[in-house]
Order: sequence, then structure tokens, then C-alpha cells
Amino acid sequence: MDEVARFSQWLVDNGQLNFTFLYDSFDRQRLLAGIGNTLLLSLYCIVLSVVIGIAGAYAVTTRMPYVGRATEMLVRFCRNSPPLLILYLLFFGLAGFAMHATDGRMNWLLGSGFLWTTIAVPIYIGAFNIESLRAGIETVPMSLSEAALALGLTRLKTFALVVLPLGFRVALPSLTNNLVELVKTTSYGYAIGVAEVVYASSQIWADSLNVMEMMITLFVVFMVLIGLVVAGMSMLKRRLRLVTR
Repeated sequence: MDEVARFSQWLVDNGQLNFTFLYDSFDRQRLLAGIGNTLLLSLYCIVLSVVIGIAGAYAVTTRMPYVGRATEMLVRFCRNSPPLLILYLLFFGLAGFAMHATDGRMNWLLGSGFLWTTIAVPIYIGAFNIESLRAGIETVPMSLSEAALALGLTRLKTFALVVLPLGFRVALPSLTNNLVELVKTTSYGYAIGVAEVVYASSQIWADSLNVMEMMITLFVVFMVLIGLVVAGMSMLKRRLRLVTR
């Protein structure tokens, strides 16, 4: 690490690239904390968005009264709204109303940008997951679900044990695209003060005036995170592949 720091300092002294986090422990700590928060935020949002996608797909494909219609309206709203607008509506609108309703007793929680980003991003990407899963489920022959119902399975068990596993395989490529978009969308948390990697990088370049270097760093960080998501989904796809003789 000392050799890396000396080389980085040499680049600075000779008017080259200034990656301050390589030789400045304070900047390095800020950047690593930002990367950790982005990773944690991405994991939470991925899990919640998939749960929303599955629940919404069930509501829509089984034509649940009221719930199915409300889900379709949510999907339309999210697909036609920028994610930053949804984040602002929740953070400045719903959070402010909730703080007032609780007389400030829950401000420590309701004022958390991390919390509202963890809510807003899964809702936004979850709407796309609903559409992806619905498209995959619609490829499953009706005869399979009819046979399961005839055997005495409930509608929920038929969906969970028969329809969803088959439809999920078909929807995997589309879901992968959605989750890649999710990782990039977590950067909007910067707008409400979430200390993720973009926020940390902006603090570093504001202090050191090394915008280009931090932009390169952000590019590398997001490429690695997205690569991990794609690799994970590829492994899942191989595990779920149907074996044919």
C-alpha cells in the first residue's frame, strides 16, 4: 500500500492524475464508506424490488379485485415517472407528513435519506419487475395451472409452486436488465444526502478539485457492482436451467 501511495503522490507532483484516496487515508475512508453504503443499499433494494415484483405479478395475473387494479395503476405511474420524482415525493412529501403526524418523535427514522431511498428505488424498479414477471408468467400454458387446481392446490400454491418457477426462468433476462438499472438508480440517493459512493466522491472532488479522477473512480466502481449483479444472475440462470434429454 505504501508503494501505491508513493506512486500516486509522484503522479500528483508531476502534474498527472490525482487519485487522492490512494495516498490520503481520510479520503480513502470516505470513499470506502460510500462504496459500502452503495453496496448495502443495492442489496436491500434488489431483495425488496424482487419481492414487489412477485407480489405485484401475482395480483395482476390472478386478477385480484381492487388490488390488481391498484397494482396496474402503480406500474403505469412508475413507468411514466422519473425515479428522482418518486424519491422526492416520498422524502419531502410523505416523510414530512409522517414527521408532522408523529410530532417529531420519529424524526430520527423518518428523516433518514437511506430509508426513503430503500423504499423509493424498489418501488420504481419493482414496477418494471412486475411487468417482466407478468410477461414470463403469460408464457406458461394455462393447462398447467388448471391441472394444479384440479389436483386440489389453492390458487396461491399453484402460482408459487407451478406458475412462478416456470415464468421466472423466462423473465430472468429482463429481470437482469432491471436489477442493473436498480444499481445505477441508487445513485439518486445523493440528491437527499445519502452518503453513498457518488456523495462521497463529490465531497472528495470538492476538497481536492480532482473531478476527472473521481469520475473515473465512479465508473470503475459501478462497472464492478453491475458486473457482480450480472454474474450473480447468470449463475442463477444456469441453476434454474431445465435439463432436457
